[in-house]
Amino acid sequence: MSDRQFQLPPITITTNDASRLRLLAKSSMTRFPRVAHFLAEEIDRANVIPGQVILPGVIRMGSRVTYRDEKTGRVREVTLVYPHEADINLNRISVLTPVGAALIGLSVGQTIEFQTPTREKRSLAVVDVSTESSAGGESFDNELASEQNKE
Repeated sequence: MSDRQFQLPPITITTNDASRLRLLAKSSMTRFPRVAHFLAEEIDRANVIPGQVILPGVIRMGSRVTYRDEKTGRVREVTLVYPHEADINLNRISVLTPVGAALIGLSVGQTIEFQTPTREKRSLAVVDVSTESSAGGESFDNELASEQNKE
């Protein structure tokens, strides 16, 4: 999905998010290969820091993000969540979507370009970031364990 001709901004994620997102990308390769591959590439290129570090202004799981679509000028506020927590009616978008995978690890003021599954070029600029008290990691761990028990 990603097209490395785009200039990608540096991103930062915690070890906790990196571990969970690697598992998510790996377990989603069959059902969602393009976005899972894009997410895996983003994790691979990220600056990974200890999980306890507070990252003000950096998008992580559970962050409330305000971003602007540079093509349309449209501004949206969303919360970045794991797939089982996603609800578009509540503006909760999955990290396993092109927009979600593009946003993870970005900071306020950064812009990222990427391609959608339909090969449309998108450019998003991060306007504001705040982090909710829970990043949803524990519920993701439980969901992943449940999925593995079904297999």
